[in-house]
Amino acid sequence: MPAPTPRAPARAGRQSRTASGRGVGARSSGPGTYLAILAFLIGFIAISLTWPLPYWVAGLYLAVSILCFIVYAVDKSAAGAGRRRVPERTLLLLGFAGGWPGAVVAQQVLRHKTQKASFRRAFWVSVLANVAVFVALATPLVAELASFVA
Repeated sequence: MPAPTPRAPARAGRQSRTASGRGVGARSSGPGTYLAILAFLIGFIAISLTWPLPYWVAGLYLAVSILCFIVYAVDKSAAGAGRRRVPERTLLLLGFAGGWPGAVVAQQVLRHKTQKASFRRAFWVSVLANVAVFVALATPLVAELASFVA
């Protein structure tokens, strides 16, 4: 019977990995997070059919999402190479500015920024804030609230 192959020691500060490549006890948002993008897309279409939106709004979400994905990739690369990281505040601000769909895709595809609970909470708060601002600006909600208060 051959002797078992010795395993390399785990690096300090890293979780050990399972056969799937995920950390032991790692929590991943999984493909369910894509439902947030789908729900937003459906809402975006419904709002634009009811209250027409300029095309640049969709273009802005797309452009900032692509930029956000790229910034997540740069941060992931910097983390692996020990270089200076992108501040979490920058990632959150890009998400709030409309890049959160790209951030969701980056988190899943790159497996980046999915472990730190405080970041995940702040990220989803920024997503909710972005969606609330979008709804307030894209619908007559603000005008109705202003007339209600006045």
